[in-house]
Amino acid sequence: MQKFRLVGYRSLPCALFLVLLLSSFPLTPSPVSAAHGRVTTATREGRLIVFDEAWQTIRERYYDPTLHGVDWEELRARLRPLAAEAASETEFYAVLRRLTSRLRDAHTRVYSPDERFDWQRPTYVSVGVSLREIGGEIVVTSVERGGEAERGGVRAGDALLSIEGEPAATVFARRLAEEVGASTDSAARQQAAARLFKGARDTFVTAVFTKDNERAGAASRSVRLRRVLQSRPPVLNVQKSEGFPIVNFNMFVPEIASELMRALRRGELRGARGLVIDLRENGGGHAETMTDIASAFLPQGTNLGEFTDREGRVSSAPQTRAAMLFAADAVAEFRGAVVVLTSTRTASAAEILAAALQETRRARVIGENTCGCVLAIRRRHTLPDGGLLDISEMDFRTARHTRLEGAGVTPDEIVSPTRRDLRDGRDVALAHALALLKTASRQN
Repeated sequence: MQKFRLVGYRSLPCALFLVLLLSSFPLTPSPVSAAHGRVTTATREGRLIVFDEAWQTIRERYYDPTLHGVDWEELRARLRPLAAEAASETEFYAVLRRLTSRLRDAHTRVYSPDERFDWQRPTYVSVGVSLREIGGEIVVTSVERGGEAERGGVRAGDALLSIEGEPAATVFARRLAEEVGASTDSAARQQAAARLFKGARDTFVTAVFTKDNERAGAASRSVRLRRVLQSRPPVLNVQKSEGFPIVNFNMFVPEIASELMRALRRGELRGARGLVIDLRENGGGHAETMTDIASAFLPQGTNLGEFTDREGRVSSAPQTRAAMLFAADAVAEFRGAVVVLTSTRTASAAEILAAALQETRRARVIGENTCGCVLAIRRRHTLPDGGLLDISEMDFRTARHTRLEGAGVTPDEIVSPTRRDLRDGRDVALAHALALLKTASRQN
């Protein structure tokens, strides 16, 4: 059986990643790498070799042979001289990102040899504050416990006014204008908010926050924050509220599926009348793991959709099953009521799961429109200098032939937080989900 990996769009404090991989094949040298040996972007010749291979590989393997109408030859003619004259590896890879960003595809990305991104345990630079747009303001959604931001008095619901003396709105507009691939406008804006504090690790930045609307003349506070390297391993949490379990996991990897099955079979989820699946911070992962998890909630043999290649051929059509693929266990079935929570950060495999549960009417979807980042990477490509190139080689449509890329999953009910909700610690989407489960429980 062919294995696929979904790499989705994932939002972390001041960082983003997405993974929707259709396979977990090992990295293999490209033909150019084999012909030239390891090259270096410290030389003009090496930069041209790497640029040409990236350009050619995308042209040959991208899922859309028209490349979304982008004039690929013209783009090469314009960017190749810039790549040749790049003064550093950082500058050279910035040129490559200008190439990939023209596709407006959050999955097609390039990493320098030093970045070597591991999506299962991503590392990122953070100041301990997560941000998003609300009502035209940049608002704090969460603050790392025990960090400098919390010690400085920053709280959820605060608005960011400035960074190093520059208005936050100006910095946000600049980040939004940077050529970074994003599948939707909402995803682009989320990325821009996540990159507001970008910078080298172990450097400091001064930010000004206010608890109330600046126009009301509210007092503000200045906080000096350190950019710290952090990591995010796969995590599954189960909590209870008002008698119902809330399942939250941040990516689709085999160990998460195994943990969920154990919880369903003999743990916290056994015998539950209903549960909430919180996918608001889930950025994707393995397609086969997503299929294992979907199998716990849908009848065996349920069609989850189709992945198609650039010729329109079906490469994979995942269906729910009785046994897990990555573990010697049967799938544990859950028959109670289900509510799914989504946000703009819900991406890739998480979007496919939400869509499948919604289309089959197995679950109500509550929250915000998802990322709309649902293309698939067959395998990662090693560039001649050791950098990595991810290319979207597969498109996806649901069982009802709905294309999620560029559109996302629209919830059954839109529920978005306000600044006051964040400031007062109210999770309005979760509260609504629990109310739905109570109603379903009384009716049964």
